Amino acid sequence: MEGRLGYANLYVMDAIVITFFRPTFAFLCCVLLPLSLASADDRVLGMNLQDTQGNAIAWEPRAVNVFCFLGTECPLARLYGPRLQQMADEFSRQDVNFIGINSNVQDSAKEIEDYVTKYEIRFPVAMDSDQSVADHLNASRTPEVVVTDQVGVVRYQGRIDDQYEPGISRAAPTKNDLRDAITAMINDQPIKTPKTNGVGCLITRVKRTKPKLAEVTFTQDIAPILNQHCVECHRDGEIAPFSLTEYDEVVGWADMMLEVIDQRRMPPWHADPEIGEFVGQRLLPEEDRDRIAKWIAGGMAEGDPGNLPESPKWIAGWHLGVPPEIEIDMRKRPFRVPEDGIVEYQYFVADPGWDEDRWVRAAQVVPGNASVVHHAIVFVRPPDEPKSGRNRSSEIGWLGAYVPGQRTVMLPQGHARRVPAGSKLIFQMHYTPNGRAANDLTKVGIWFADSKSVTHEVVTHIAINHNFEIPPGAENYQVSMSSRGFPDEGRLLGVTPHMHLRGKSFRMVMNQRDGNSQPLLHVPDYDFNWQHWYAFQQPIALDDVRSLNMSITFDNSAANPTNPAPDEYVTWGDQTWEEMAIAFFDIASPVGKTRPKNKKRRKQIILPSDEEIARRKSKVEQLTQTFLSKMDKNGDGVVTRQETPQAFRRFGFRRMDFNRDGRIDADEVRSLSEQRL
Repeated sequence: MEGRLGYANLYVMDAIVITFFRPTFAFLCCVLLPLSLASADDRVLGMNLQDTQGNAIAWEPRAVNVFCFLGTECPLARLYGPRLQQMADEFSRQDVNFIGINSNVQDSAKEIEDYVTKYEIRFPVAMDSDQSVADHLNASRTPEVVVTDQVGVVRYQGRIDDQYEPGISRAAPTKNDLRDAITAMINDQPIKTPKTNGVGCLITRVKRTKPKLAEVTFTQDIAPILNQHCVECHRDGEIAPFSLTEYDEVVGWADMMLEVIDQRRMPPWHADPEIGEFVGQRLLPEEDRDRIAKWIAGGMAEGDPGNLPESPKWIAGWHLGVPPEIEIDMRKRPFRVPEDGIVEYQYFVADPGWDEDRWVRAAQVVPGNASVVHHAIVFVRPPDEPKSGRNRSSEIGWLGAYVPGQRTVMLPQGHARRVPAGSKLIFQMHYTPNGRAANDLTKVGIWFADSKSVTHEVVTHIAINHNFEIPPGAENYQVSMSSRGFPDEGRLLGVTPHMHLRGKSFRMVMNQRDGNSQPLLHVPDYDFNWQHWYAFQQPIALDDVRSLNMSITFDNSAANPTNPAPDEYVTWGDQTWEEMAIAFFDIASPVGKTRPKNKKRRKQIILPSDEEIARRKSKVEQLTQTFLSKMDKNGDGVVTRQETPQAFRRFGFRRMDFNRDGRIDADEVRSLSEQRL
């Protein structure tokens, strides 16, 4: 009994201590306990920081010290630089210190100064040439932040927030890790998440000594691999954020280079290698990957400069080996893109002044300001002309495009697109504000073909499905579409799938008239940032093809890291947070030739049964009512241009408005639906 009373008295005393001395108890748990785990670090307080000119940066430790590791060419460091400055301004009166650190050996003093000027960084930025600061604070990426208190203890380390990751851009952050950590320290509260994984570009640690005799060298072994697989994009003036043409530059990106190879992010290619063979498919052999890894592990020796292969010949700003024959601006003055908000699709009309038919073998669309141009498509709008015998219901006047990741290629010899005399060029521009107002003046460069050498005319067909509604949280929502009615003696050259942020996969199957089917393309992991034109090494003959059937899968679940709103229903729309289900495919057919009559084939035609006729009629009516319910905003039974999305208004409305009265009624919808079925 006495023992039990003794324990009871202890419990009572504990309760008294916790009740009356709770603030002190909380201080002991939340402050002194972490200090016992992470002791004060005088090396942090005594770090000798220097600017780009070698001058000492005078800094005094404050209650909160934010060391921001930045790189001049890292895409995420470019995105987050201005945001860090905004936070530095916000907390400037609350005893918070922001200091930038550049530990990249590939960044020169001038490049750092240019970065600071361009992104208006006003807090000091130190040049960590020997990487001692990165080593001491154990920083591995840009942009990464390390937050210490006044006595040098690291309180938070990792990402700034979760809005951006490589290949991922959310509309807004859902977790503000750095801001939360600073706020907690200011208010003497514990940091809920003191450690997160850094995102961005790896800081390559350069070994201080290099072997005199290296088995693998840059000049002899690595440069040829980069020239073949990387330099097409990783060169000055191209889409990649940094160049891989010079030894000093490659050394600084070596670790990052190997990481993206191992993660299958580079070289960018998303087609299933088991289905189809394609022109220019970007597949890095495993032995090349291993050679790069061996070079890095061996100290990244440069080698004999005499062994350096000659660099591929490129024309600055252009994908092909020769400059275009003509360049055409979208208009005379730039378009002003606001710093934020939604910019509806913009359309600009350019008149090339061609008074005779032109044959185009290649066209490259070049954005004036790639930081705000999400995509740009140039269409041909021919003058009114009498209808030809060819069915053009699924054709669009495609000339060229700039979309993420797509490269310009020359059409095969003898193949070209015909642009009728008097045609205008329509620039469809999709702008995405990035927080800074900007000007854009996009242009198109054109390579012509001699009309006498053209044997095949190339046209772009489109398969499209507007009628879908993706439920919230749906992980594998499928949308189907098909195309049929191909030109005589037509051959399929290639295909480009197009979805937005919820696009997950794409599959296309060729159904032949004899009942057989063959898969032509499978993209199991669609990437909105790399929208390839998959050009078949051997064009597909279409004479015996009944249809091309396509299946698209969308992921509207929270597990999709690019999903802007997994709790919402998603329908067709122009903006990236909406969705599209489209496939563009190029078909070539002989110039001036039609398919001869085939009496044998005609005898094999089987008339549909009454049940099949009834089924088709029901399907047509279903499609008609679905279209009207989506487009007929005022419910008067007809669809006007003003009721339709801009993209449809420009390029779909005219194909359905058969009588050209500016309205689409139910009969016109039924007519097109019957053609498609």
